[in-house]
Amino acid sequence: MAGKLSVSPLAPKAGFPDLPVIKGVQFATVAAGIKYKDRADVMLAFCPDTACVAGVFTTSKTCSAAVTDCRAKLGRSGTGGVAIVVNSGNANAFTGIKGVRSVERICDATAQATDVPATNIFTASTGVIGEPLPDDKITATLQLLAANANPAGIGDAARAIMTTDTFPKGASKTLKIRGKTVNIAGIAKGSGMIAPDMATMLVYIFTDAWVSFDTLQAWTTEMADKTFNRITVDSDTSTSDTLLVVATDGANVDVEGAPKEDVAAFRAAFHAVMLDLAHQVVRDGEGATKFVTVDVNGAASDEDATRVAKSIANSPLVKTAIAGEDPNWGRVVMAVGKSGAEADRDRLSIWFGDTLVARDGQIAPGYIEADAAAHMKGENVTIRVDLGLGDGSSTFWTCDLTAQYIAINADYRS
Repeated sequence: MAGKLSVSPLAPKAGFPDLPVIKGVQFATVAAGIKYKDRADVMLAFCPDTACVAGVFTTSKTCSAAVTDCRAKLGRSGTGGVAIVVNSGNANAFTGIKGVRSVERICDATAQATDVPATNIFTASTGVIGEPLPDDKITATLQLLAANANPAGIGDAARAIMTTDTFPKGASKTLKIRGKTVNIAGIAKGSGMIAPDMATMLVYIFTDAWVSFDTLQAWTTEMADKTFNRITVDSDTSTSDTLLVVATDGANVDVEGAPKEDVAAFRAAFHAVMLDLAHQVVRDGEGATKFVTVDVNGAASDEDATRVAKSIANSPLVKTAIAGEDPNWGRVVMAVGKSGAEADRDRLSIWFGDTLVARDGQIAPGYIEADAAAHMKGENVTIRVDLGLGDGSSTFWTCDLTAQYIAINADYRS
């Protein structure tokens, strides 16, 4: 990339959060020189004891070798420990058998460095597609990474997996279960090539509670569908999307055996961490200046509501109007109509913020455009649509589309 990107104006004002230590997992990072100079670009997350791993991955038919390998390993026992190795600067995607061999070499070298079985090692790569991964630069660092791993290194890990991100992303929740403290902490990278179908990014979430694989996988899939599968920056689905959730049992708390209210509290905290990270990815959308919530109600079904919300959130015309702070409700009408969902022009209502713009298929009586325009000037923009057909509802989160998005991606490989 040409030059260093300025931090997104939508970045959390308090900066990277103070994440709690997750008992049972250690982190390390190193500058391997894969693409970037003088910055960490490889991270190791290492659980030396038994751990459970669940995951959700891209639906791309041209997914990376790392995604294929991780998918195959889910559901196997975490006995003997778990390790995760991630590099930035090169996606190791569309690299054929060379990419497969790179993943194998990284897993084998990690196994030697950590004593974790290769079947329990998960990898991911993010960056430019189609270029062979210089995996020798990664394997040469693994002994050092393993030796330097420590429980407090999660913040550095968040920075090491960044590509076009302008800020590292982290979120956490702490709660009590049966009188014991349980922590959930996660990190993510993502800025461009972001669209539902998993969610196009790398996400790693850790908890020191214990949850069995079947339950953890079910919860991960469910929560991802409500969070990461409800965001979009540019409608492009990545080859490398990976969400892994690791339960270490470091707190000696079995969530499934806890009282119902404790299980509900854990699920709520788990969802909150995922949603926070998903929103941060949108807030770091390449060139973004507006965080946009699209609420759709009154659809014939939830599925139809999702189709409409996704159509609005992905529309370049809607997103450029938001960038220009223009309450152009006609573009929202267009996006509803093209979505493929059931719709009736004469039952449709649209709001920008609290301002009713259109009702029953036409401009709302008494509508004052200056009121809607004032809402569009804010950092957070809400578009609400009621289809007037049923009880279906859905929410998507997106950002505006600016000239900076073009500049970032035009220069991405230089």
